[in-house]
Amino acid sequence: MHITVRHTRTLVAAAVGLGLVTLSACGSSDDNGGGDSGGGSKTVTLVSHNSWAVSKNVLADFEKRSGYKVKVLEDGDAGQAVNKAVLTKDNPQGDVFFGVDNTLLSRALDNGLFQPYEAAGLDQVGAAYQLDRGKHRVTPVDHGDICVNYDKKYFADHKLAPPASFDDLVEPAYKNLLVTENVSTSSPGLGFLLGTAARYGDDGWQDYWKKLKANGVKVVDGWEQAYNEEFSGSAGGRKAGADRPLVVSYASSPPAEVIYGDPKPTTAPTGVATGTCFRQVEFAGLLSNAKNSEGGKALIDFLVSKEFQEDMPLNMFVYPVLTGAAVPAEFTAYGPPAKDPETMAPAKIAADRDQWVSTWTSLVLK
Repeated sequence: MHITVRHTRTLVAAAVGLGLVTLSACGSSDDNGGGDSGGGSKTVTLVSHNSWAVSKNVLADFEKRSGYKVKVLEDGDAGQAVNKAVLTKDNPQGDVFFGVDNTLLSRALDNGLFQPYEAAGLDQVGAAYQLDRGKHRVTPVDHGDICVNYDKKYFADHKLAPPASFDDLVEPAYKNLLVTENVSTSSPGLGFLLGTAARYGDDGWQDYWKKLKANGVKVVDGWEQAYNEEFSGSAGGRKAGADRPLVVSYASSPPAEVIYGDPKPTTAPTGVATGTCFRQVEFAGLLSNAKNSEGGKALIDFLVSKEFQEDMPLNMFVYPVLTGAAVPAEFTAYGPPAKDPETMAPAKIAADRDQWVSTWTSLVLK
């Protein structure tokens, strides 16, 4: 968002990045509904963040082949959606959850959100994305990079070079220009925090955020507000007169601005500060206590199928995890993945995330 996009995770993408495009994937549900007990229901319910999107014909192919109708429930930003799924795990809203990423994965797993299922075709998914290897409680679906985006026109008009790195963002030239998301409710916000922790270490990230706060960073609840309402480079921001030319979003946001621009620009109006990126991987899982577990398994198989994986980039603006899945040229031309994004081991995220979030909240919001 995603990638929202992911992608959304959107890649996501998506927004997207994760969230920029929000095509409805709510297949028409039949009278049997997702609430039927047992495996007899012909409706399978997918719970996701707001950036879920899929082409209608691709979803229709799955419904025809499988015999299941897909119902989609969108539950806000990824962080909010995961929190709600954990709270409702004993009586889940659906059968499959899509959109938990590597920044939030341990929270979901430690709370028993998912039951094991090894997806068909998982052997064709890159090993680097299989972060629950051997247990199969989640299945990787996409990856993308959380990065600061900039409004090209603003920096050209002000004859100012856009920032290229984390270090640049605390310079006086960029005071009051950046908007980011709350790390406790937003996966891109949390990913940006983890990127700074990876870059500056356990001893340095807090000082960095003190400098960022002193330099006027603005914090909002989620990606859609940050990107569509506060960021001057987005289609929504340009219309609304938004005044923040820097936003925490995705490396895949610029191609979304081109592909869905009206009128369609010849070049992306936004760019990516490539030295601010953190690699995000999004997963789907079969919810514990799912009422239609067989339909849920079929849906997870679909999410790692070549048909869905190749459809995903131009809908959620995230990258496929399936080996050999083609990525459209118009997507890669404007939003190639970061060459050297910050990364962090899942065990490190699990050990320190909650404390980092608590410390960040005290430092930045109080």
